[in-house]
Amino acid sequence: MKKKLYFLLASLVMSACLWAQTPILGEWITVDDATGEHKSVVRIYQADNGMYYGQIVALLEENSDTAVCTACVGEDHNQPIVGLTIIRDMQLKDGELRGGKVLDPDNGKFYYAKVFLKDGKLILRGSLDKAGLLGRSQTWLPKN
Repeated sequence: MKKKLYFLLASLVMSACLWAQTPILGEWITVDDATGEHKSVVRIYQADNGMYYGQIVALLEENSDTAVCTACVGEDHNQPIVGLTIIRDMQLKDGELRGGKVLDPDNGKFYYAKVFLKDGKLILRGSLDKAGLLGRSQTWLPKN
């Protein structure tokens, strides 16, 4: 009887932990922080290595299907924007994704990143410093 109770309690705790991290996962519509335009759809997922990533799965601007990352360097240089992994090596801590980086395909630069939810929207903070003081934030909308 005690074993069944412990198993049930452990199952409930594990389910609660999985539920707590699930809202960040999924597809999000990126919104340009300067113009307010919807730019792309990014899918945030957890990889087999336990880290979290975000990949562009669609561009929402007209005639952008063949766009490539000309500003990117290294293995991302001239790669198609659709399919590009822009959020990399994030870890879930206290309901936020932290410790990784975000790629801005417009300029090809990587920034320190933090991702969290606020009022049902996803906030992506990219910054020059690890503390997040020197940077900017974007608000992304859930894709329904």
